Amino acid sequence: MKMVKKIGSMSVFAFAMLAFSACDDSSSASSDETDASSSSVESSDSDDSSSSVSEKSSSSDVKYSSSVKDNPISVDSKSSSSVKSSSSISVGSSSSSKKTESSSSVGSSSSKIQSSSSERSSSSSIASSSSSVKSSSSSVKSSSSVVSSSSKDVASSSSEYVPYDHLIDMGDGVGTHVKKQDYKTFTDERNDRSYYYITIRGKNSKKEVDSVTVMAENLNIGKMIGSGLDQANDTLIERYCYDRDTTNCDRYGGLYQWAEMMQLPSRCNTESCAGLIQENHQGICPDGWRLLTQEDFYIVLHADGNTHGIAGVRSSYGFNGFNSTGYSLVGAGYVWNRKLTRIGEATYWYYPEEGSYSEDGEVISTAFVASTSRSGEYLSEQETLKTQGLSVRCVKMD
Repeated sequence: MKMVKKIGSMSVFAFAMLAFSACDDSSSASSDETDASSSSVESSDSDDSSSSVSEKSSSSDVKYSSSVKDNPISVDSKSSSSVKSSSSISVGSSSSSKKTESSSSVGSSSSKIQSSSSERSSSSSIASSSSSVKSSSSSVKSSSSVVSSSSKDVASSSSEYVPYDHLIDMGDGVGTHVKKQDYKTFTDERNDRSYYYITIRGKNSKKEVDSVTVMAENLNIGKMIGSGLDQANDTLIERYCYDRDTTNCDRYGGLYQWAEMMQLPSRCNTESCAGLIQENHQGICPDGWRLLTQEDFYIVLHADGNTHGIAGVRSSYGFNGFNSTGYSLVGAGYVWNRKLTRIGEATYWYYPEEGSYSEDGEVISTAFVASTSRSGEYLSEQETLKTQGLSVRCVKMD
């Protein structure tokens, strides 16, 4: 499925430079841009009481844009910025083994508890239908995460931290078809972190009735490192946390480079690894789950009862949306050219698909991304360099 058309790299370059000049540089500050040290303390996820959030009354049609509205993610190659608009290939679903999950509906507060600070590894071969290997020698990259078993997280203020209640982002909205009891939970056994998920019913790109069961919050796993570093350790999962603060990862999820998300060798951030991309690619997702594709998100965007377009996908709490789909998209910000920026204002996510373009005779390997901002009326889809740090969502396999 082709959703958007490619435009020339020169025209996109000009657009990206123009859009970037309008960005608020004050939102791009981060204390860890040049910090080469890494540490990881991940909070426990006991949820507090939930709250409902009122809907807005206005509506808008589903729209697509071949460029990024408000603040596009520009990409830096040889000291130049480039953003390409492009189409991406839809990936269908297939069956795989399922993990044991909690099927109880969520109507009140629930608890999420993370594991003790031991690192655990899960391995799979490169021939597996649901995962790929991140290592140039085809060795396995472990799904490790250093976590804290206490209810405290070490934040920049060193004050006591109460784990974020993600039900706040999923609050009941006026006039929506989604209620809190529609959410279920499952636990990622790699770090004992629980996630809310929901089945969203709508139409696929062929205009057929379809559904997708997807996480209602962003993935959060891995060792925190500074945004000035590449996620280049092929033996463990690494993540960026906004302002080098694990409480931001607790609320918004981790931020990941493309090869990290894909669990492919880190060299795949700068060269094509198309031959390693599998249908129903598991990547960084837990067993029984796979990475979100463009086709999956099409169903989310065209969910039954969503008359608000991309605003119906955004959370009504803090991200100026209606959440009529139940997807509960939050303003996680992103790492753009090594800088953390726009938390609470925008969010980007990769698809498990590659692209490319030529610059000065050199072929640049890229990945497909999508984005929205808190004021955006459009779903923006384009290509960018794979070294940006973006959010990750996972889809339950059939």
